[in-house]
Amino acid sequence: MSDHKEIPGSRSESNDENTTYSMALRQLRDVARILDLRPDIEDHLAFPKRELIVNFPVRMDSGEIRTFTGYRVHHNLSRGPGKGGIRYHPLVNLDEIKALAMWMTWKTAVVNIPYGGAKGGVAFDPKPFSVGELERLTRRYATEIAPFIDPQGDIPAPDINTNAQVMAWIMDTYSMHKGYSIPGVVTGKPIALGGSMGRLDATGRGCMIVARRAMEMSGKGLEGATVVVQGFGNVGYYSALLLAEQGAKVVCVTDSSGGRYCEDGLNLEKLRQWKSTGGQLADYGYEDFVTNEELLRMKCDLLVLAALEGQINATNAAQVRSSIIIEGANGPVTPDADDILEEMGVLVVPDILANAGGVVTSYFEWVQGLQHYFWDREEVEGKLTNVMAVAFHEVLDTSRRLKVSMRKGALALAIGRVVEAIELRGFYP
Repeated sequence: MSDHKEIPGSRSESNDENTTYSMALRQLRDVARILDLRPDIEDHLAFPKRELIVNFPVRMDSGEIRTFTGYRVHHNLSRGPGKGGIRYHPLVNLDEIKALAMWMTWKTAVVNIPYGGAKGGVAFDPKPFSVGELERLTRRYATEIAPFIDPQGDIPAPDINTNAQVMAWIMDTYSMHKGYSIPGVVTGKPIALGGSMGRLDATGRGCMIVARRAMEMSGKGLEGATVVVQGFGNVGYYSALLLAEQGAKVVCVTDSSGGRYCEDGLNLEKLRQWKSTGGQLADYGYEDFVTNEELLRMKCDLLVLAALEGQINATNAAQVRSSIIIEGANGPVTPDADDILEEMGVLVVPDILANAGGVVTSYFEWVQGLQHYFWDREEVEGKLTNVMAVAFHEVLDTSRRLKVSMRKGALALAIGRVVEAIELRGFYP
């Protein structure tokens, strides 16, 4: 086996093992040893291809000018154009965006679609902003990152706190600068602007598909299975809804404020309506209140993590009582927690597989746009089910062959595909 050097956390940042980027690097390092990667290839994969930081002014409704910081990162484009969402969140920083871009490289490779990894975001809390303020901020951010995005080079999509309307503003801004409409510069657009049927619930549907396969693998089915869901945004809601439609019983959901528990199963539509009015689940006046910490300790068949990174870590992993974890979010289980959960016999279906339904359907949208021919919902959902099912079994086969966890199996499969592309292309000049 090759002598692998330690990958630095960044050429310019501290190597804090608690950062999201360091977590991604540790995963890379562990799998590089399993694959016996050449140290120079490992080092090449450890750093993004490009990093862009933009600081830009936006006029508020009050007339005040506020300056915001945004990011766009390309990790690796050897397998195709960059693909990755844009998130609006106060905790967004370069370290996080670099990690998420790396995970997008692995995610697109594990489901074998011809993309590379990218990610973007702006550091702010969008909740108190008016629609006009959000539009002005989005259009200015889109203008600032325009040199990085392109229908054949880097195609953004929605992520935390962004949606089809935000994608429409980005598409329109980019098109205005070019002088003609370019719908393919983003995916996750409104259907009226070239979006795809089935895109809204695609990530949650992907979570449901792999959860069903995982339950079948464990000798059970979804009928009557108890489910708890951390996070009640787009991914958490649709994961819960689609699992319930499959016969599972969703007994607990939370948002950042906490959540609600009902032994007989929650009324998800009522919770969704409460959230749509701006309410938090902590203030919902029905069912038993639970904290996010209590949710992670609940006994259940399926735990869906659809919030933020690092939710299960070395301090709380031993308290998890779920048989199977579905990572609807990116990086919700740390590497230290992975080791603990593996020893406990908890099956973790990793993020780069479990939440890939969104990017798969984004790929479908991109292809439909290039062809100017659009599919109906049934065709989109059928193709998504096929891609996710094949990827699940390829990951399972890889993990069994290498005698490693599903996460390491998924990473080994994905990294192997990226390395193959790198070596076939060679290094310019």
